[in-house]
Amino acid sequence: MTYNKKDIILSIVLMIFIISFAVVFTVFFKQLYYFDINYLNIDKISGLSVETIKENYDILINYQSIFYQGDLNLPDFTMSVAGRIHFQEVKTIFEVIQVSMLISGIISIILLIKRFKEKEYRFLRLTGIITILIPSILGFLVAIDFDQAFIIFHKLFFRNDFWIFDYRTDPVITILPETFFMHCFILIVLIIVVFALLCLIFYRYKQKQIISDTNL
Repeated sequence: MTYNKKDIILSIVLMIFIISFAVVFTVFFKQLYYFDINYLNIDKISGLSVETIKENYDILINYQSIFYQGDLNLPDFTMSVAGRIHFQEVKTIFEVIQVSMLISGIISIILLIKRFKEKEYRFLRLTGIITILIPSILGFLVAIDFDQAFIIFHKLFFRNDFWIFDYRTDPVITILPETFFMHCFILIVLIIVVFALLCLIFYRYKQKQIISDTNL
C-alpha cells in the first residue's frame, strides 16, 4: 500500500498528538499515584500520613500545568537549590509536551475533517503502524532493564545530575519511588497502544464499508 504526502503528514501529526496526550493524561491522572500510595507503602516508607502525601503530590502535579504560574512550594518538604531547579526543568519539559498536544490536536482535527470528506482513510493504517512501533520498541528496552532505562532517560533530557536526589536535602524523593514511574510508563504505553489499535480497527471498518457500498 502506498501513502501520499497528506497521509504521511497527518499520520505524523496524529502520532505526536497520541503520544503527547498519553503523557499528559498520565501525569495528571492522580488516581494512579493515590493507588500506589497504598500499593507501594509510600506512607510507611516516608513516615507521613496518606492525606499529607496526597496534598504535597497534588501541589507538585498542579505545578506542572501550563496554566500554573508561580513557584513550587511543598508545605511538608524542604528543597535544595538543585532540587528546585530540577522540578523547574521538569515543568519546562511537560509544558512543551502540553503545548505539543494542543497544537497537534488542533491540526489533527482540521486535517481529519479534510481526509474524511475526501473519504481517504489510509492514514489511519499508517498512524496505527508507526504509533504502535514506538511503545513496542521502548517497552522492550525498558522491560530488559528499567533501572538502566530510567537513568538513560534522565541523561538524555537533563544536562545535569540534579535529578539524583538526596533524601536528606530533598526528602520529597521518599514519596516518589522509582516503581511509581515505571507504572506511569506502563500506563503511557497502554494508552498509546489502545489509540494505535483503534486507528487500525477503524481503518478496517471503513475499508469494509467502502467495499460494501461498492458492491451495492
